[in-house]
Amino acid sequence: MSYVDGFLLAVPAGRKDDYRKLAEDAAVIFKEHGALKVVECWGDDVPDGEVTSFPMAVKRTDDEVVVFSWIVWPSREARDEGNRKVMEDPRMQMDMTQMPFDGKRMIFGGFNVLVDA
Repeated sequence: MSYVDGFLLAVPAGRKDDYRKLAEDAAVIFKEHGALKVVECWGDDVPDGEVTSFPMAVKRTDDEVVVFSWIVWPSREARDEGNRKVMEDPRMQMDMTQMPFDGKRMIFGGFNVLVDA
C-alpha cells in the first residue's frame, strides 16, 4: 500500500494566490522526486469546534483560511528518500519570510494507508 504525508495549516485569505503558486511549484518538485500525487485543499466549510477542530489546531485567526493537503508516495521508503531530495533541491530553498503562511503552526505527519476504496 502507498504512504501519505498529511498537512494542515492556516493561510491568510489575502495570500491565496501566493499559496497556490507555492503549492503548484512544490508539487512539480515533489513529483519529480517520487510523489505520486499532491493535493492542496482551500477550506470552504471548516467550522470552529467547542473542544477541538481544524481551525483550533492551527490557531487560525479571523483573516486566515484552513488548508488541508496531502502527498501520496509509493511507500514510506520512497517518501523518506523523496523528502530528502526535495529538501536538497535548490528550487525549494527560500527565505522563510517569503512563505505565505506561518510554518510554526503547520501540523504534519506520515501515515500508512489503511483503506483506499
